[in-house]
Amino acid sequence: MKSLDADVRHFDYLLIDGYNIIHDWDNLSKLAETSLEHARDKLVAMVANYQGFRDIVAIIVFDAHKIRHGQENVVQHGNICLVYTAESETADAYIERAVQDLTRAAKPYRVAVATSDNLEQLIIMAKGAIRLSARDFLTEIEAAEKEIRRKIGHRPIKSNQLSDNLNAEMQAWLEKMRLNK
Repeated sequence: MKSLDADVRHFDYLLIDGYNIIHDWDNLSKLAETSLEHARDKLVAMVANYQGFRDIVAIIVFDAHKIRHGQENVVQHGNICLVYTAESETADAYIERAVQDLTRAAKPYRVAVATSDNLEQLIIMAKGAIRLSARDFLTEIEAAEKEIRRKIGHRPIKSNQLSDNLNAEMQAWLEKMRLNK
């Protein structure tokens, strides 16, 4: 198996098996018990931060194979592509097809797939993609968030008041505006 450490930040496309990740990550799994829609939204938000920071193309694939008369639906959500598969197609089948298309393009792309489905991991690796287990992907998301906070100088929020979360120069400027000076 390809090493995660060597390849994790060196890919162009990231395909994510949405429900596999949701049901594997504790925070999303608990959220899905009450609202699958909220769990999907939370995953999309987390991937959006990661995608922007790593400058990759992210595609989250959600199964719709159990929905009668469902047609494939592709939605652009910011810079993330959300795919809801057709009634008769699993996320795995869509991902396998996408991996094959991307890795065998005229200019082959480096592709990673986030899933903890062992069979799916073997299939996508045979097609030339990098595997990212759900746990590895969570670790990578958390590392990216930590790096983002480090780069922007994360300061803990003191309270919910705007003035408490501004630097001294901005506080003085706003105070001057308030006093019409």
